[in-house]
Amino acid sequence: MNTFFVSCERLVNSELNGIPLIIGGGERGVVASCSYEARKFGVRSAMPIQMALRLCPQAKVMKGDMELYSNLSHDITQIIQEKAPVVEKASIDEFYLDITGMDRFYGSYKWTDELAQRITKETGLPLTFALSINKTVSKIGTGEGKQKQNLDIPEHRVQSFLNPLSIQKIPMVGEKTFQLLSRIGIRTIKTLSEMPADALQQMIGKNGLELWKKANGIDHTPVEPYTERKSISTEHTFSQDTIDIPKLNRVLLGMVEKLSYQLRSEQWLTSTVTVKIRYSNFDTETKQCRVQYTSADHILTKTVQELFDKLYQRRMRLRLIGVRFSGLVRGTYQIDLFNDTEEMLALYQAMDRMKTRYGFDAVMRCAGASFKPNNKDEILKRKK
Repeated sequence: MNTFFVSCERLVNSELNGIPLIIGGGERGVVASCSYEARKFGVRSAMPIQMALRLCPQAKVMKGDMELYSNLSHDITQIIQEKAPVVEKASIDEFYLDITGMDRFYGSYKWTDELAQRITKETGLPLTFALSINKTVSKIGTGEGKQKQNLDIPEHRVQSFLNPLSIQKIPMVGEKTFQLLSRIGIRTIKTLSEMPADALQQMIGKNGLELWKKANGIDHTPVEPYTERKSISTEHTFSQDTIDIPKLNRVLLGMVEKLSYQLRSEQWLTSTVTVKIRYSNFDTETKQCRVQYTSADHILTKTVQELFDKLYQRRMRLRLIGVRFSGLVRGTYQIDLFNDTEEMLALYQAMDRMKTRYGFDAVMRCAGASFKPNNKDEILKRKK
């Protein structure tokens, strides 16, 4: 989908059309999405909001409505699933379709173009697609076709399409890899594809061979129709760096309460807890531990606070803290006959019903009430 968050906002407010628009949260947050008008000034996703406003001071900044985006993403997904034989939802606004064999009966490009037109007609949202032999080339092609045209890249044209492009167009090439390869004169995919694979592997490690394959248009990764959730997490960036321990503990408590509610709502149990901190100098540290499968606030809160106490050893202000629950399995919380009470479980159930009906922040523990999720994506959809 083209600038998905921006397009969603413009769908409900036409006054936003044609102006530089940035979707992101707070002055210390980052750009979640931006319009093409803002990109002309150098604004990019994941850029700090303050830097984006220095590049484009006339831009309008909006926090965004993740509930709106999720609902529209769901509508798009349903339209695609009705037609496509195999669909992988890579993110809220990105999909891979395997339509192998469609060319024998209907024509792959014609079929995809008609699907794209239907999506735009029914949702009002623009999109771009690229048709090719694998996921890597299709993804690069979609990026190249943005705001220009949809691309059809058959096998015999793959290498000629890739060769003139910057190595930064390859999905797995980050800034460090780009700088490393640039220093030895490798800046285009053509140069990278002609480099010996073993030499590339010695230079950048185990990913060297995979990078060489992608530069040569080789990618055997299948389109996977369903991927089970692996973790849930949340982070909080402070408006001002802080060393206030009670405040940090309150925010952590709110995070745990929010994530635990999400676990129970989606019927997950977690076995691994991770705490993350980022100091004012941007040094980032994490610590994790295993726990018995659970979704109970009181167990996870104690674990998170213990991890935080072990992790936060430097007397330096913190910029960010985060909590992640991973190692998920399906299930519901089982009562501990020795430590739990019926009253406590009844309290959890009552609070969860109120949160589900009136929203996450309808009822919270007093100590954790100072934590407010940074965006609506972190609050489960409210039932009307």
